[in-house]
Amino acid sequence: MTTTSAAEDSILSVRGLSKEYVTKGSGAFGGRKHRFLAVNDVSFDVPRGRTLAVVGESGSGKSTTARIAAKLIEPTGGTLVFDGQDVTHPDARALARFRGDVQVVFQDPFSSLNPKHTVERIIAAPLQYQGIRAPQGTRALVRDLLDRVGLNPDHSGRYPAQFSGGQAQRIGIARALAVNPKLVVCDEAVSALDVSVQATVINLLRDLQRERGLSYIFIAHDLAVVRQLADRVAVMHQGRIVEQGGRDDIFDAPRHEYTRALLSAVPTINPEWDRARASMIAAEERAS
Repeated sequence: MTTTSAAEDSILSVRGLSKEYVTKGSGAFGGRKHRFLAVNDVSFDVPRGRTLAVVGESGSGKSTTARIAAKLIEPTGGTLVFDGQDVTHPDARALARFRGDVQVVFQDPFSSLNPKHTVERIIAAPLQYQGIRAPQGTRALVRDLLDRVGLNPDHSGRYPAQFSGGQAQRIGIARALAVNPKLVVCDEAVSALDVSVQATVINLLRDLQRERGLSYIFIAHDLAVVRQLADRVAVMHQGRIVEQGGRDDIFDAPRHEYTRALLSAVPTINPEWDRARASMIAAEERAS
């Protein structure tokens, strides 16, 4: 696999990414095929050791983009450069190495955890796939990881159904950390959790980033959560990135009307500020 230049401070650089789906028509003879472009000419960089949040409404293409970035699905077009290496179409050995460097935390923790496996087996699975032997032993590593994500190490013999949603998501995070990845893709990782539980998981992700130098792609529709965690924000609409930039730039001075619409829908505890913001947006739209 050849080396391709990427932004020096980026762990992942994506250029011109697209994903097209083709569906067959109905009828006895299949009918006309329908083509749907879920992701269209998307480009972004994930800063090394930082968090890129990708936001947008349901169907905007953000989760498809995340899954392509994690090599869970193949792109129709574009390139992906990870840590200086072109991984757009890796061979089997390069893909296995990529799987160790990039892990995913999914939206629904219970659907991503095998209900028939113990927590110890679930967390140890990536080690077995990568052929990694933990110096302290697999069981000790699993216990250390459970402790780090705030779970009782003595519960490693339990099954996913014996945990709450927040605890199950922590198990998913521990599994992602087992192989010491460089990039973690969080696909709506807190959206299914209660608000109080969301805060603890976000704090955990932030602490782990500081400790391990992790990079995150954080997929979300909750802009309040994004503002807490993100360093950069990419706003997706109808398969395209319509605006991206630093967190404060996006939240304090949004340029695109879709970004302004998203922000106007975020509830706040200050109704007067809400009204002022709505008036400002309306005035800008009248002037444009």
